[in-house]
Amino acid sequence: MSDAITLKKISQLLNISISTASRALKDHPDIADSTKQKVKELAEMLEYEPNPYAIQLSTSSSRVFGLIVPEVSNLFYTSFIDAIEDESRKAGYTLIILKSDDDAEIEAAHIKYCKKHRVAGLFACITPSTSNFELFQSLSKSNIPVVFFDRVPPDNSNCNTVCFADERAASIAAEAILKKNKKKVLAIFAEPSLSVTQKRLKAFRKVFQQHANAPKLDIYHTNNYENIKEIIKKQLANADRPDTIFCMTDVILTGAMKAIHELKLMVPEEVAVITISNSDFFPKLYTPEITYVETSGYKLGVLALSAMITCVEEDVPYQELYVDSYLVEGQSL
Repeated sequence: MSDAITLKKISQLLNISISTASRALKDHPDIADSTKQKVKELAEMLEYEPNPYAIQLSTSSSRVFGLIVPEVSNLFYTSFIDAIEDESRKAGYTLIILKSDDDAEIEAAHIKYCKKHRVAGLFACITPSTSNFELFQSLSKSNIPVVFFDRVPPDNSNCNTVCFADERAASIAAEAILKKNKKKVLAIFAEPSLSVTQKRLKAFRKVFQQHANAPKLDIYHTNNYENIKEIIKKQLANADRPDTIFCMTDVILTGAMKAIHELKLMVPEEVAVITISNSDFFPKLYTPEITYVETSGYKLGVLALSAMITCVEEDVPYQELYVDSYLVEGQSL
């Protein structure tokens, strides 16, 4: 019933103006106490609830956060969303989830939507093709803070970013490989245009370059499941095949393990595997369990929400925050 009751209806029933009814509900001093009482009693009886969007427009404030994410089926993004939603609710905010499908045009439409509806803040994981950040900047100029996470602008000196310690994660993985005295490593990274890929690749290479007896390193870029399988099958079919596969993401890991299983190769006897993973979910799907460097999406979400609340409540400089990573030993390396 309450969703059909408006201030206009209350004002008509009491034969007063809409503005008088509105001010009566807000205890405005210009409204007589008798009028206030009549309006409040009728509003309560009819179960009237204020229109939150109308309040938002009149006060230029909101208790809603926007979240632009590439997809929602990916376990990493699911855990990140869980954390943002949980922490937002505790802080008295609700969350709007907008999926970009890694399309820059869809992303732009979502940004415009968030600006039009005056969200309190926006969390954004940019697409691989995002190159123009003027729309994001227009939000900041409208006092709508933006916190970029995971995939962030290449030049993050003028924005708020929350990321994993990507260099650290890749370094840990590379160091774990070196300790096993491997001879040839096939390393598969995501799209080269992404800052997360660039950081992880640079750190991974650096560790190898600093060791005179480092194994040979072959690097490929793809995050497409079928392409991953094709690359790995082709490389493992060579006489001089790699004895180790490094996977930058869980998606790459699943493609790699599918190819290995189809080739009926033993892990780690015939080929070793190590990955960077959001959690223990994918690494523990396999026998033996996969050795991985953890990068927790949930922890990243908690940190991102904390950064956003700080932006909303305080006038602070741009923040660059990180979630640390650590090695989880399996039996695949």
